[in-house]
Amino acid sequence: PTSEHLYANTWAMNYLFQHTFGKQQGTITYNCTADITYARTWKVKQPALPGPNGTTIPQPDTQGSDEYPYQYKFSFERNYSYWKINNVELYSIEQAEMENYALPDGGRITLWPQGYTAPDLEMEHDEEVEIHVIPQETGEINFIPDVVAGDGYDPPEVPDDTELLKGIAEGQTGPPDVKNDALDFTWEGLTTKVMDGSTVVENGPDPTQIPAPTKIGSYKNTGEQVLYADQLLIPQDRLNRANTESTGEIEYALHPTTLGGSEGMTFPINSINSVTVHTPVVNYSLVSDDQPHNQKTVPNMNRSALILERPFTVRIPTNGQHLDAGAYPGYGDRDYAKYYRIKQVRFPFDVYSADRAQFYPRNTWIDIQVPVLDTTFYLPVWVDEGDYQVQFRNIAENAPSNFSTEPEIDAQPDANKDLYYHAASDEVSVEVIGRLYDFEITDIADYNWELVFRRFKNSLAPTWISYWTGTQDIDGDKRGNKPQFTVPIRPGSHPLQGYQNVAVKTGYHFKFDFKTKGNMFGPRDGIRLTPTFDFVSKDGSTRVPVDLYYSTNQRNFIRIGSTEDQVKRFVILNDRLRQVPSEQLRDTATYKYNRYGEIHPGMMSERAYQEYYRDKFTKMKTPVGGYSLLLMPEQLRTFIGPKTNIPTTASADVLRANAAIQQWYGEYSLPAEPYVVQAGKNLAEYGRTHGGLDAKSPIFLKDGYIVVNFNFESIREGNLAAPHLQYIHAPLMNQWLLEGFQRKVEDSYGNSFTLRDGDVVFYHADRSSRDDFSAQVPH
Repeated sequence: PTSEHLYANTWAMNYLFQHTFGKQQGTITYNCTADITYARTWKVKQPALPGPNGTTIPQPDTQGSDEYPYQYKFSFERNYSYWKINNVELYSIEQAEMENYALPDGGRITLWPQGYTAPDLEMEHDEEVEIHVIPQETGEINFIPDVVAGDGYDPPEVPDDTELLKGIAEGQTGPPDVKNDALDFTWEGLTTKVMDGSTVVENGPDPTQIPAPTKIGSYKNTGEQVLYADQLLIPQDRLNRANTESTGEIEYALHPTTLGGSEGMTFPINSINSVTVHTPVVNYSLVSDDQPHNQKTVPNMNRSALILERPFTVRIPTNGQHLDAGAYPGYGDRDYAKYYRIKQVRFPFDVYSADRAQFYPRNTWIDIQVPVLDTTFYLPVWVDEGDYQVQFRNIAENAPSNFSTEPEIDAQPDANKDLYYHAASDEVSVEVIGRLYDFEITDIADYNWELVFRRFKNSLAPTWISYWTGTQDIDGDKRGNKPQFTVPIRPGSHPLQGYQNVAVKTGYHFKFDFKTKGNMFGPRDGIRLTPTFDFVSKDGSTRVPVDLYYSTNQRNFIRIGSTEDQVKRFVILNDRLRQVPSEQLRDTATYKYNRYGEIHPGMMSERAYQEYYRDKFTKMKTPVGGYSLLLMPEQLRTFIGPKTNIPTTASADVLRANAAIQQWYGEYSLPAEPYVVQAGKNLAEYGRTHGGLDAKSPIFLKDGYIVVNFNFESIREGNLAAPHLQYIHAPLMNQWLLEGFQRKVEDSYGNSFTLRDGDVVFYHADRSSRDDFSAQVPH
């Protein structure tokens, strides 16, 4: 990997040499001259003296003598031998150079010898024989020859003493002194006398030779670091490349003491290993799954849930499995952070940073700094609900410089195991999901409750009191209301003195609203509200599911939810007591005018449509179903999403952002005179076996309260078979509880009531709106 270090090491002979020595053999010729003087004697005849008789008297011979000089010339030889250096070359390591793609400084490194002392050479050499051969002096020949006595009358011949004299000369002349050339080799403190230049007699000693060099060991095997360099950082700009070739050469310097050498020597370094550059990155990214806020009826457990207007976290770890560490040491399952240039995530939808200071338009590659494991983003409300793929790419530090800015690059999933790739990618499946929340009761038609919701009797001026699901908001934070002002409306809910025991009389409707977020702005989107009924005793000790019956002028004892139950309910959105803000009506009209395509601009101006919508459309009666089922259509919906601070680069315009949060308005009531029967009891059979039925029949439960319980489901595109979100009964969470609904409450008398999620109103089982009207009949 880049950012890792290589070491370079070569091993070679620690020096090189060559030499040739010549044995010089010869003779010295001594040319001698000896001047010898011989003493000679010979007989000299003497004349006879006259003797008597004419005789002669012979005279004895006398002796003649002389000195006879004679010069001898002769020669003799003396042998000698000595050793001469014909050639000597010594080379020491000067440097080695190695080249490889992965090396720094242009891919080339010079290795200077370390801990290395070059060998030394001392030499004495001369070509002149006279320097090597020193003849001995013969000296004076001391020879006195015997007298040469002749027995004749002539001077005798002198003898030939040549050999004698030569012998004398040879005898007193020693062999010559000789001396070789001298050569000393020093290595690691040890000197070898390769050629001894001492003066010796006649024959110079045979030379030895320079000791054979040894090989420098490899660092790996011996730890030697003569030609070694480490901490060679592979530059970050080296792209991945397989089996890059290594070359090198080693240079030896010629020792200045040389005979016959002229320059240093260079040799290639063979069999250097190749280097593969492969900078690893992995990508095993995650996106948080916001299950605690996932209200889907059928959650997709294969996708992470991202909830509108909520934070979510992406986790981009730098550790994980890369190549098998057995085959590729150093890889394997580990942390690869040091090799990353940047981590990036791309959402196919708009996001904000966690603090909402930074907006990122959809399909923007967002940089995440390498040390950061978790990064939190915030999902804008205008993002369309649905399935998306979040893309991640982790870019290696040695990737081409433009990689982090290119919208599309080659990246390998999970890990860049193939070194063609300089990035690792991942993809996480997510689902963007909306919300269903903020149920509140805003008005009760029962006169006992008028001053709770109105400032004065017979006034429209609101107190703005409402009864929420609980004391917490959409995400469980404190809403600010007191527990008294939470559903269900029950004895103890009324804040005014003297009304502590008041619930709601049957026949009176209550107004409510709630909100949704997400893609609930279409013409066929709506809400299904399913009421169910329980009876609870006044002291709260018993609670049973019940069926409700009512009578009409045409038919008695119609069970709510039966085929005979045909009462239709209607709601007027822009009811004057509902007090829907005019801004909501105007915004909703604007969206419908521009997006529904129902109104051709040539038919009506936007302003005219807004007025039509406010004054006509929203004051029409909207059918919503009956007692047993409410289907709240788009006519009861307004848009309350944001209209300001929408980034100009957002995927949605202001209209779409405003439509992303919806408020739904409804109302509900029980029949004025319901008959309460424990669920499942056969009323007709009871009447048949008990002599008929009337309002006072014991089968009817009266001494307590009818609890109305709502189940809320959002319906997309009119698909009643597959409700989208659940307020209460989602498999993963209960929004009703998150908003602080209390499952146990007490009335003002200390009676404890156990509640069910979805309970909204307690109706008096024994008090009806008709009681109020009959009380007003003049007597």
